[in-house]
Amino acid sequence: MSVSRRYRDAWEGFWREATGEPGEVLWDAEPALTAGLHLALYEPHVDNPGLTLVDLGCGNGTQTLFLADRFPTVIGVDLSAAATELARRTAERAGAGPLSGQVGFRQLDAADPDAVAAFHEEFGDCNVYVRGVFHQSDPQDRPVLASTVATLLGVRGRAFVVELAEGAGQRLAALSSSPSGPPPRVRSVLRHGIVPGAMPDAELGALFLAAGLTVEASGDLPLTTTEYEPDGSRIALPSKWLVLRA
Repeated sequence: MSVSRRYRDAWEGFWREATGEPGEVLWDAEPALTAGLHLALYEPHVDNPGLTLVDLGCGNGTQTLFLADRFPTVIGVDLSAAATELARRTAERAGAGPLSGQVGFRQLDAADPDAVAAFHEEFGDCNVYVRGVFHQSDPQDRPVLASTVATLLGVRGRAFVVELAEGAGQRLAALSSSPSGPPPRVRSVLRHGIVPGAMPDAELGALFLAAGLTVEASGDLPLTTTEYEPDGSRIALPSKWLVLRA
């Protein structure tokens, strides 16, 4: 099994058009406002920080590079080859050099169990960071993605998963229906057929329980975007977060 051609093409088209400029992608806010807040919740649960950390759905790699300052080896993986190529260029501009031991990027279809099993065979048990992958995925792919997280964790890993809450979908719909139309960064996502926020809150935990994982901790946290309200304040969307273990 793997993701649909429509889904793959949507993300390839989105990331091919991205330039890598800071703030151009709706969900790619500064790490201090995103991954930094998540690490404060995640790190107390990480029993084996020396394991490879996988940034699942790394996009342009902004958050991956931040995570690489906190973990000895970090690998950003993404369905889109255009995304991982952009991430490599972003890392090189940031001074990460020819991506070697500490941080790297790979194209990976996380809905392909054989590819995921091969990745785990190569790297062993991993810690996993997932931000905004499930709510953007087709519903039939979500159970497979939850199993992917379980495979990557193995016995020793811990995962941090954060997804937009149902209220985020309602908020984005309201923004999109304004008289002036969607804000520019929202418009660029919708233009490629990517619809964020369309996932029931109760589904998130249930997916991982069905995959054999245990929820160690959970909570709510606003997810800061790169888009702005009319008054100039930053738009923050409601999100749900989980820490998971085998």
